[in-house]
Amino acid sequence: MGYYIETSGLKNKAECILKDYAGEELPQPPARYDDIPTGMGLIVVVNNGPFEAAAFCHCPGEFAEFTQDQSDPRPRRYILIDRLVAEYASGFSMIKPGRPLPAWLKEKI
Repeated sequence: MGYYIETSGLKNKAECILKDYAGEELPQPPARYDDIPTGMGLIVVVNNGPFEAAAFCHCPGEFAEFTQDQSDPRPRRYILIDRLVAEYASGFSMIKPGRPLPAWLKEKI
């Protein structure tokens, strides 16, 4: 199952993530899942035409799905953000959006 970061619109998700989560855009994805820097999460924004999807590559399988499928021509952008922030923003972690954030996480956002 995938985990995605929702933004206020259907488009411009990469710009929102870069701004709202202090992301760093990469020109291409890391070569391997293990090459994602420690403490960082990789977000892949896929342009689906009428909307974009911002997927959190939380494991090697998701990483392969979003970075190594050469048969999928959809444009992609690759963004690194703090992993804990990625886990929270995508709903991957036990802390769900809408609940109060712990103090340690508030400092990272």
